[in-house]
Amino acid sequence: MSRLRKLSIEELNRKSIEEYKESVKMPVVLVLDNVRSLNNIGSIFRTCDALKAEKILLCGISAEPPHPEIHKTALGAEDSVRWEYYADTVQALIDLKKEGFKICAIEQTVQSIDLRIFKPEIGAKYAFVLGNELKGVHQHALDLSDFSIEIPQFGTKHSFNVAITAGIVLWDFFSKSKQ
Repeated sequence: MSRLRKLSIEELNRKSIEEYKESVKMPVVLVLDNVRSLNNIGSIFRTCDALKAEKILLCGISAEPPHPEIHKTALGAEDSVRWEYYADTVQALIDLKKEGFKICAIEQTVQSIDLRIFKPEIGAKYAFVLGNELKGVHQHALDLSDFSIEIPQFGTKHSFNVAITAGIVLWDFFSKSKQ
């Protein structure tokens, strides 16, 4: 018998959708600013489920569930994670500000904070804005952001896939927020 036996589904103790919806979430909202790939959207739903993000705001051209291409990568997380649709990212950010969220664009700007030194403020609520796969976060959304975070990169490319970015940022927030 291998000492690295995989856990069975029963041993994983996964929550039901109802238990998940009632559980305490991280004080984080992901704002998808015109994300065009349905597979990326589905992957972001799945990551938000795994790390218990509060909700996702789908803005502009970002597609909404139910959709088979979202489901293909979300694997049902679109049913557990709360989400809302906004035709305009700016309005979504205005509403989040009214609810007391700190707006953080995940973008390379002249004043970006290196993700490695970002320290979440205890008790604060954050909205992370993720941009379009080709154009990034729109300038109007940047104008409403309180700050921006940049993920350091050391190769020839200057950006990560948006779903990968969501995973990195959420995991970083989760690991820095948990005691």
